Amino acid sequence: MSFQLKILGSNSAMPAYGRHHSAQLLNVQNHYFLIDCGEATQMQLSRYKCKTLRISHIFISHLHGDHYLGLMGLIFTMHLLRRKSDLYIYGQKGLRDIITTQLKYSDTVLNYNIRFKELVPHQPELLFEDNSVEVSSFPLFHRVPCCGFLFKEKPKPMRLNKEKLPQKISLAHIALLKKGEDIYDDEGNLIYRNADLTLPPRKSRSYAYCSDTKYEESIIPNIAGVDLLYHEATFLNAKEMWATQTFHSTTTQAAEIAKKANVGQLLIGHYSARYNDLTPFLTEARAVFENTQLATEGEAIDIPDL
Repeated sequence: MSFQLKILGSNSAMPAYGRHHSAQLLNVQNHYFLIDCGEATQMQLSRYKCKTLRISHIFISHLHGDHYLGLMGLIFTMHLLRRKSDLYIYGQKGLRDIITTQLKYSDTVLNYNIRFKELVPHQPELLFEDNSVEVSSFPLFHRVPCCGFLFKEKPKPMRLNKEKLPQKISLAHIALLKKGEDIYDDEGNLIYRNADLTLPPRKSRSYAYCSDTKYEESIIPNIAGVDLLYHEATFLNAKEMWATQTFHSTTTQAAEIAKKANVGQLLIGHYSARYNDLTPFLTEARAVFENTQLATEGEAIDIPDL
């Protein structure tokens, strides 16, 4: 089953050098989650042949323009494409007013419903869950209320050992085996021992998104052990003081968080427009956390289903 992150935008306050504002598309078992929606997001979705109408949930970390100014254009495009299904939007206080004001003064009644959820900026919160995945928010530390997002697969069922599975076993018994249960007859006698017919479940995968934030170790419990961590790295180390003053992070600070959180892989982005060559970003981060990659627009990062 899929668990793929697509990078749509990787720059910070201003687009530069062919890089666009923050936006990512996460596919978890055919759930399509859009994470932030900076200017040009819908153009990037089209450019990389992403299926816009399959996006069901949009998560906006905070109300700085480079993270949400593409939202209204996307909402209107979905309307023009005759979307019918509900669209769930999660964002900070004020985003609902921004959306409704623009709809009001453009005299637009959408073909679909927007279900808006206001984020709680100062504590972790479960935002969405179904049988296969759950999404939570957690506080980040920026100039305005800002949240990170954690996407986790729920525990998966036991796998059937097809080499040992009896040919005439019933579907009801198979369902019980997948739940990890032994099989008994009506008199309570053991028929099949679960351990004899199953293999361990596949690993549940996870992704954490930390948009704009200063270096803050208190976020570590929320992201500990994730397979993939995106953490902003707006500046190189030489600008550490400026990063602190603007509530952003440097390459080394992002890598330190990844190392202390014991994550599997680090993805850095939200590059300042002052930088053209991103090679030093990778060099500095890998000096602290080797398994670091640059967030490069158009690239997809897959977490394998092991």
